[in-house]
Amino acid sequence: MIYGDRNTAVIVQGATGKQGSFHIKLMNEYAREVGGRGVVAGVTPGKGGQEVCGVPVYNTVKEALAEHDATASVLFVPAGAAGDSIMEAAHAGLDLVVAITEHIPVHDAMKAVAYAGLSGCSVIGPNCPGLLSPGELKLGIMPSHLYTRGHVGVISRSGTLTYEVVDELTKGGIGQSTVVGIGGDPVIGQTFADVLARFEDDPQTKAVVLIGEVGGNLEEEGVRSTDLPIVSYIAGVTAPPNKRMGHAGAIIEGGEGDARSKIERLKKMGVAVASRPSEIPGMIRGLL
Repeated sequence: MIYGDRNTAVIVQGATGKQGSFHIKLMNEYAREVGGRGVVAGVTPGKGGQEVCGVPVYNTVKEALAEHDATASVLFVPAGAAGDSIMEAAHAGLDLVVAITEHIPVHDAMKAVAYAGLSGCSVIGPNCPGLLSPGELKLGIMPSHLYTRGHVGVISRSGTLTYEVVDELTKGGIGQSTVVGIGGDPVIGQTFADVLARFEDDPQTKAVVLIGEVGGNLEEEGVRSTDLPIVSYIAGVTAPPNKRMGHAGAIIEGGEGDARSKIERLKKMGVAVASRPSEIPGMIRGLL
């Protein structure tokens, strides 16, 4: 467990909205299943005193932390206010914010991630599915029934591709230590290198699947930062150059971030690169 365990107490910012309330229910169902603490409080300005799925709601993070010893937040706040909400959580002293919200303005995300870093708070996302440590902790929207406990970490820029790869691993008898969706936006908090550094210190993790996509060089930076055995999969081989894809960070410029050149660079660095998700379990077995 690299960001927490079943004893981690969680708050949800944006608790009374449709997404917030729906995922409080699912996160706490998982917490009960694994004997964890789950979501202990919600935060929505102006809605203090209400309850969502049996969870008390407060007006501010500070008010919630005065009553509960939470250390992590999952954020479902609308995009226009999400940057401020990340900074509110960091200022209140939380260790971790998992920002599910997408379409946060880039300048807001830059400011919020920088402020959180100065405050000693790690941000996963924005525009991500969160993280899940099977049998311990679920922070976000990942479908927990696909996951099983084991020794392979997964880091991904793509939400739905994460689920596909985890499903392949589980069907192949390979369990996961922790799965982290870092988000596909141009500005994110935790990078591949940040998460890999935590996996290196995690005795549960013996190898890592790195799921990348076109745009940028975060995958290569991550690989250079670690000695862990890695299998990679890069999405977007057929993506046209100089065109922005679904993820705001997925733009290819000058042969730098296209999938084929990225795959070649990873192979030159000694990384096993799968051409399709179904190959990943066999390649992981080869490393272990």
